[in-house]
Amino acid sequence: MIPKKNTNTKRVDNRKDNTDAAPGRCPVSGKCGACQMIDMPYRKQLGKKHARLQELLEPYCRVESFVGMERPEHYRCKVHAVFTHDRKGNPLSGVYREGSHEVVPVEKCLLEDEKADAIIASIRGMLRSFKIKTYDEDNGFGLLRHVLIRIGKYSKEIMVVLVTVSPVFPSKNNFVKALLKEHPEITTIVLNVNDKQTSMILGDKEKPLYGPGFIYDMCCGMKFKISPKSFYQVNPVQTEVLYRTALDMAELSGDEIALDCYSGVGTIGLIASSRVKEVISVEHNKDAVKDAILNAKINEVKNITFYQNDATVFMQQMADSGDKVDVVFMDPPRAGATPEFIHSVEVLSPEKVIYISCSPDSLARDLGLFKKSGYIVKRAVPVDMFPFTRGIETVCLLSNRKPDARVKIDVDLEDYYRIKDEQKKNKASE
Repeated sequence: MIPKKNTNTKRVDNRKDNTDAAPGRCPVSGKCGACQMIDMPYRKQLGKKHARLQELLEPYCRVESFVGMERPEHYRCKVHAVFTHDRKGNPLSGVYREGSHEVVPVEKCLLEDEKADAIIASIRGMLRSFKIKTYDEDNGFGLLRHVLIRIGKYSKEIMVVLVTVSPVFPSKNNFVKALLKEHPEITTIVLNVNDKQTSMILGDKEKPLYGPGFIYDMCCGMKFKISPKSFYQVNPVQTEVLYRTALDMAELSGDEIALDCYSGVGTIGLIASSRVKEVISVEHNKDAVKDAILNAKINEVKNITFYQNDATVFMQQMADSGDKVDVVFMDPPRAGATPEFIHSVEVLSPEKVIYISCSPDSLARDLGLFKKSGYIVKRAVPVDMFPFTRGIETVCLLSNRKPDARVKIDVDLEDYYRIKDEQKKNKASE
């Protein structure tokens, strides 16, 4: 059951902005580059984002008001810290400077959950007494590379992931005991091994040092398992708003067959399951699919089927088989959908497409392709998932026009792959 509207959200209007902002709120904002709007009043942030989105989507629709937050600070329940050291060998933790692999030391962050920051500070303070060296990217020496914290906003469960270059962690039992003494609310601690020269945070091997190795949290009245590698939105308050908006747009009657693409741990499909006849869910990440199957069992949802596959390939297979669906939910990565995916949507011919986007640029490009496929944008609602940053999340409702009104897709592949390459470079630099 979808809960009532969360009171921690607001629409942009002309009332006085109740979020203070002043220069120098964050001492490292000019160095790390993660919170580009930290010194800007919140209402002005939303206005600036709205103007940019409206400019991009002008050919397709009018953008509705931003759905913002009443309390936009400390919203990130997934926190990543890079560990390194200074010239004297003292442990440091922080974030990569935007566009580089230079570590900017961070004590506290206005975007991150405060408990997560406190746990990271405790780990940093424990390293010397346990004689644990931080990893040095230049010479390859050291053990600890990263720490990842995931917190259940509603369950209050906490996962700590220690990312090392070796499975051998000296005095690991005593280290775990010491950390739990400082923070007894931690529910699981996982050792993840990443011994490769890569920009990826997590490696392939991991084992729990304490607890089950995962946590649970609630979203829209449903319970979800979250593993270290699971995709799960970082702003849980706005996630509920985002998914509620998507479902309300779909105006489901209960008789539809819904297709959930890029489904992650199954959140959208599972939440929609009570409003449709059947859900087909497709996700490429095998760990996410395993979690999704378990999430369906936990929530006793029986009208959903999960497939591990590339969304584009799966859509093409469905189209080739002559399958039909009534509504498509799609939440692609920052690079957006592929032209082949959109063509497969055209062949499947669902009445509605609900497009959830985290990149205005790829969204605008894809809406152009959808338009040529016979779909028109009926609504576009931006939800502020990433306060104080340039990030813009948008939910769009696309409606299928009559088949005789369609025109053949004319895809500029050179432009498409150029944008895709730019998205990959931006992701690698974060």
